[in-house]
Amino acid sequence: MSIEVVSLAIPDVKIIKARKIGDHRGFFSETYNKKAFAEAGIDLDFVQDNHSYSSEVGTVRGLHYQAAPHAQNKLVRVLKGRILDVAVDIRRSSPTFGQWVAAEISAAEWNQILVPVGFAHGVVTLEPDTELLYKVTDYYAPSHDFGIRWNDPALGIDWPVSADAARLSAKDLAQPLFSEAVGLFE
Repeated sequence: MSIEVVSLAIPDVKIIKARKIGDHRGFFSETYNKKAFAEAGIDLDFVQDNHSYSSEVGTVRGLHYQAAPHAQNKLVRVLKGRILDVAVDIRRSSPTFGQWVAAEISAAEWNQILVPVGFAHGVVTLEPDTELLYKVTDYYAPSHDFGIRWNDPALGIDWPVSADAARLSAKDLAQPLFSEAVGLFE
């Protein structure tokens, strides 16, 4: 398996592109191979796969994170559609604490994003009927599940959807501001 790994402006967040082999029947792609990822410097033990579907453009999920000792690295890819994926650095000792990076992830581009431990994570759908599949390195732990308000002005995230048009869960609408967030990383 050959993969291409590119760091974003916050270098711990990475875009990964797997090789895709096509012919008259369709295509084949090995989207995850532990050995190939380790050779690229990404040596993680994934324990759970999550699959989400969003029917409408402008569906926002996040900003979510799990606190220690159940923090999660996430490897996110889009099976159908297109998203803007956002990662916010919530590591207090980091020089990029409170800063964010974003990347468009899509089925057409066949790219993935690695969102490491210490980041709040969110997505917004850019196409209808979008499906995501993401691997995580720890199991879901409700007692360690936290979030930050997706459109907190202090973060200044450039979301491609207005607050009026965004489709959010009741849970995400009630998330605290960044200044009030708990479970941040030391």
